[in-house]
Amino acid sequence: MRIFECFVIILNFFTLGRVLLFGRGLTRINLILLGASSVATALHLLLEGYRWQMMPAYTVLLLVILLIFVFPNKYTVSTSVAARIFKIGFISLYLAFSVALPLIVPIFTFDKPTGRYEIGTKTYHFIDEKRPEAYIDNPEAHRELMVQLWYPAETGSKEPTAPYITHSKELASGLALTRPFPAFLFEHLGLVKTHSHQGALLSREQTAWPLLIFSHGMDQFRGQNTFQMEELASHGYIVAAIDHTYDAAATVFPDGRTALSRSQLDEGLSVLDKHIPLWVKDVKFVLDKMEKFNAGDSEDHFRDAINMKRIGMIGHSYGGATAMQILMEDERVKAGINMDGGLYGKPAPKEGISKPFMIMNADDADQYLQAAKEQSDVSMDIFKKVWNELERRTTLAMTDGGYSLTIPHTNHMSYTDFPLYSPLMKEKGENVRLTHRRINDVSLTFFNNYVKGDHSISMEEMSKRYPEINLIKH
Repeated sequence: MRIFECFVIILNFFTLGRVLLFGRGLTRINLILLGASSVATALHLLLEGYRWQMMPAYTVLLLVILLIFVFPNKYTVSTSVAARIFKIGFISLYLAFSVALPLIVPIFTFDKPTGRYEIGTKTYHFIDEKRPEAYIDNPEAHRELMVQLWYPAETGSKEPTAPYITHSKELASGLALTRPFPAFLFEHLGLVKTHSHQGALLSREQTAWPLLIFSHGMDQFRGQNTFQMEELASHGYIVAAIDHTYDAAATVFPDGRTALSRSQLDEGLSVLDKHIPLWVKDVKFVLDKMEKFNAGDSEDHFRDAINMKRIGMIGHSYGGATAMQILMEDERVKAGINMDGGLYGKPAPKEGISKPFMIMNADDADQYLQAAKEQSDVSMDIFKKVWNELERRTTLAMTDGGYSLTIPHTNHMSYTDFPLYSPLMKEKGENVRLTHRRINDVSLTFFNNYVKGDHSISMEEMSKRYPEINLIKH
């Protein structure tokens, strides 16, 4: 919990206990306690912001005001032991409930990035005039993307830190479409802070920085891996994360229009294979825009600052499948990571991908298969055939020496920020911070080796540092 939230809960309940157990009305002590509670609540609302998880604590203050000013003498303070025990029990249970809600749905924090650079972030609206929007029956509508960049910033950046989510209500509505949670459970994400400075100047310590592209999972969003984007940027990468419009949970454009997810890809492997060229074209278009940024055609902020000969890609789930397709189709991208994604699209050729490629697996493949079956009317036999086909494709992708690993006590969403949203979202036995540290260390070393050409720490050393992840070079 945040600091003023703790003060609010402690003071409000201490004041309630005083009024219920020792004396009501306009006594000096009651007024002092009420004043302290009111100040703490006001500072919390002003500095930290309202959130529904604190409603039980807020109502305590209202109850205390009623007991002091409105009904000071309607009920006398009980002197019997039984009555006091009952009141103490009531206060304790209500206090436990008030503490539990903010802990179960917390305003979490991200670990401080370990790199030497401060971090800047900027968001862009791109329109691909050459492509119609496939999800809209309007030939005049073109493909629009929102893309967020994280990058090394000038030391001592004074710009305010960016919020985790800038349109939390819209994103919450999108996330609720495909998850068994109401939208209001996600609306507090707009209160989460990051380590990135909004619009900070790009560091000019290097003449040009390597570039990484990030693709989210189906029905997720560009900022879903902020823990990882900030870490990579702090170590000297420009990272461009794409909202794949209508396949992202929610894409909010500068004019306020919101494109919620319309994805309907639960009809089998063939549909997933046929859809992936849309995402591949999105990535290629963003790479083209980065080339124009670098040339200074449309964005002076990144003029001559992107090393277009050192590019990698990383993706989660369907975005991970997109990363492999890009490796095979776009010579600009030198290395890629797939985080727990089935290899949809064209299978790798028999000789392999011929570029450095790594697959990070979750530890719950069987549970993932069962969960997918439960969300569909397709038989388990068909699911198993699909699973076997995806394993065959993985074998092909690893043919010429790719890497694979499996992080223990992880599920599909462990490779995102989602386990930070609530302890209810993490895998049993999972240490979320440790999982994120492993992901960051391995992905950073991989891209340092194969995008930057920096072999000061090898993948073999990562294998020794984290023997439990079973990092294998095929």
